[in-house]
Amino acid sequence: MATVDNIRQYLPLCWFRHNPLELIRSTGFFKQNLIFYYLVEYFLQANMTDDPFESFYEVTIETGLTLLFIGLMLFFNKTLYGFIQVTTAMMLCANVVALFIIPVMIWLTVSDDPLSYYLLFALIFWDFALVTYIFKQVIEVNVIASGVLALLYFVLTYLGAFGLGQLI
Repeated sequence: MATVDNIRQYLPLCWFRHNPLELIRSTGFFKQNLIFYYLVEYFLQANMTDDPFESFYEVTIETGLTLLFIGLMLFFNKTLYGFIQVTTAMMLCANVVALFIIPVMIWLTVSDDPLSYYLLFALIFWDFALVTYIFKQVIEVNVIASGVLALLYFVLTYLGAFGLGQLI
């Protein structure tokens, strides 16, 4: 039952409410979100590459870069004590968005309808806006600075994982 209570506390972040640093710290909930995040990212990556081994190491690199980026950001901001809450918040929001992206990706793959591309873009923008909001709340900067940091996050984690994956 504790997981349901944790979801109730963290879910309003997906609607731009709450500060991740003020939410409860639960390593069990963090681990559950990390595993779910990894599995969803693996499913999406395997769907795009058709190579399960390549998907495995790219998602592993991406997850590691995500944890490293959040850790370094919090370290330099002197808020490393909030690593569990912030990482859980980021992953839970990504998981919620992914629950909407998966059917859209299937729809996009099957029909190639332009509406599916627009919806996918809107969901990706929602994910970007959530990361921007979380960064703004955590490091207490303005929206433009948190947006630039969110863009850096996406470039380093997703393109970084792709680039490093190509080297392997």
